[in-house]
Amino acid sequence: MRFLPAGHHGLLVECDDLAQVMQLHRALVQDRPTGVVDLVPAARTVLLTFDGSTTHARLAATVEGTALDTVADVARTPEVTIEVTYDGEDLAEVAELTGIPASEVVWRHQAAAHTVAFTGFSPGFAYIAGGDPLLAVPRRATPRTRVPAGSVALAGGFTGLYPREGPGGWQLIGRTVAPLWDLDREPPALLSPGTRVRFTEARR
Repeated sequence: MRFLPAGHHGLLVECDDLAQVMQLHRALVQDRPTGVVDLVPAARTVLLTFDGSTTHARLAATVEGTALDTVADVARTPEVTIEVTYDGEDLAEVAELTGIPASEVVWRHQAAAHTVAFTGFSPGFAYIAGGDPLLAVPRRATPRTRVPAGSVALAGGFTGLYPREGPGGWQLIGRTVAPLWDLDREPPALLSPGTRVRFTEARR
């Protein structure tokens, strides 16, 4: 890991890969260092903001000594079930790209263990990792200017859920009616970093 100051009260931790980011974030959430106000994971970094009770050097030393072998603690993290209607416009293309039937794409998507790695792009949009490696398909060659709200999509090794209508280039495999973003809820986002996600077929 590499440690970089981010302003007077921020420490950016650069990790080797996404797996290390997720391990570090989970460990820090479960045993938050003194003075840390917020934790913001991304694809290769974790940003820690802190108050005046600690320093960059002291916090870096604490993080460097944090044990990352927390696999056994995954069950302590919250889990959200997302019901999906698998009728996305790109489901047939995903099947062609992976060389398996669409029905197996659906089965593999539901069978995998998913976890929110980080959030971004738009309010409530979660980058959900841990899917079946076979479903790591590329983004569309030409992005759509309008992706319907609730769309469930694949790109790279992630599943993404679109909280609202907007542009996007991911492969659409289905849709959900889950309330992904609600300003009247605390927190507004249904899915936050570290949350385990289980996908199921929506009841017709």
